[in-house]
Amino acid sequence: MRIALFVTCLVDLMRPAVGFAALRLLEASGNEVVVPPGQTCCGQPAWSAGNRPLAEDLARQTIAELEAYDAVVVPSGSCAEQIRLTYPKLFADDPVWGPRAQALAARTRELSEFLAGQEPPLLPPGEFAGRVTYHDSCKGLRGLGIKAQPRALLGRVRGLSLTEMADCEECCGFGGAFAENYADISARIVDRKCESIAAAGADAVVGGDLGCLLNIEGRLRRRGDETTRVLHFAEVLAGEEPR
Repeated sequence: MRIALFVTCLVDLMRPAVGFAALRLLEASGNEVVVPPGQTCCGQPAWSAGNRPLAEDLARQTIAELEAYDAVVVPSGSCAEQIRLTYPKLFADDPVWGPRAQALAARTRELSEFLAGQEPPLLPPGEFAGRVTYHDSCKGLRGLGIKAQPRALLGRVRGLSLTEMADCEECCGFGGAFAENYADISARIVDRKCESIAAAGADAVVGGDLGCLLNIEGRLRRRGDETTRVLHFAEVLAGEEPR
């Protein structure tokens, strides 16, 4: 297949290593991978903030940029959920953009979802000597049903041991604008997550949404934890260190 890698804003601006790792993994699956140069934001922040006109403008741009590919793969449950579930809702009554949104949604997959479905099974090139615990992001888990896929992939990484933390499905407190508008509540929620991570005794916390991971990492460091690594599962699978 000819696959479009939709990098996402946070990966592009905050941790490009996730994008390089995703690219490496998709290429290892034997497909042609393209990073469309005109991609920008999927519109999820605008949609969550209630700015529907801007969300629609960004959705149209994204659809036009990605619809020529056999599949679109996204290293983020949040952005994948926006394309898969929200785009069809945005254009439900639009005779032109509605069908285009539906067609793109049908070809879009979150990264772990795509990789876990490959045959023959992907053998991750990375290695990890230590114990990790996994944080389930709200959009990926509740929107797309992403749960077993990243864990199955991590189970193939040489040297890695997976230990589940308590309340792994509980929100990290980020929620985009929520963390800005309700900072005190957000801090209390992420403190609970940090306590669960510490109790798991893991060397690293791993997840599939960079927004969650940046929020967790920031709170861990402010709490004085300088040793627990915070990684996207693609970085672990590919052996791609953060840059």
